[in-house]
Amino acid sequence: MMRGWSAEEMAVRIPVDNWASYSAVLEKTPLYTKAVTSATVYTIGDFIAQRTEGAGMGELDRPRLLRSLLAGLIGHGPLSHVWYDLSENVFDNVLHLRDWWGTIAKVAIDQTTWGPFWNNTYILLLGLMKMDSFEKIFSEMKRTTIPLIVSGLKLWPLAHIVTYGLIPVENRLLWVDLVEIIWVTILATAAANGGEGGGHGAPAVEEEEAKA
Repeated sequence: MMRGWSAEEMAVRIPVDNWASYSAVLEKTPLYTKAVTSATVYTIGDFIAQRTEGAGMGELDRPRLLRSLLAGLIGHGPLSHVWYDLSENVFDNVLHLRDWWGTIAKVAIDQTTWGPFWNNTYILLLGLMKMDSFEKIFSEMKRTTIPLIVSGLKLWPLAHIVTYGLIPVENRLLWVDLVEIIWVTILATAAANGGEGGGHGAPAVEEEEAKA
């Protein structure tokens, strides 16, 4: 297939063909594709976080990697699929947020509803997978809810201007997951230097727990 292609042609065709393949699979099986996408990104994010913390390849916390994978697979991917489809319907057909200022309203709604909901769901999933007591899980939710919202304001409002203003609804999860990787790296670096971390339910939450 690639015989006779120049390096420039390959640089163009490979991303284009991969994107076309991803879009075809996404259209055919959106829920499954988004679940696998989030599982992959959350695993990569936690891998980056652990490496930034100083863990060598042989020192990686594999159960933690597995928890991040499962949080993306059974949590973030499916729930985000529902949220972005449902919210878009509400924004367009109920609230009629179709003008430019509507994007700002969408971001505000996201940050005050979906963001806190997913952050706490993520902590719940991690706690259940670690077989923590419900008392400890809910204590962790109470401890991190406000700090996570405040920390998330450093990035997510700007990122979601793009999410809700430019990205088609079917590709929003992929965009958010890619931003998650960058965010996790930033948070892991801050945590390694003694700073505070938190965000839109990113794997960095678990590294914060490890430091508590």
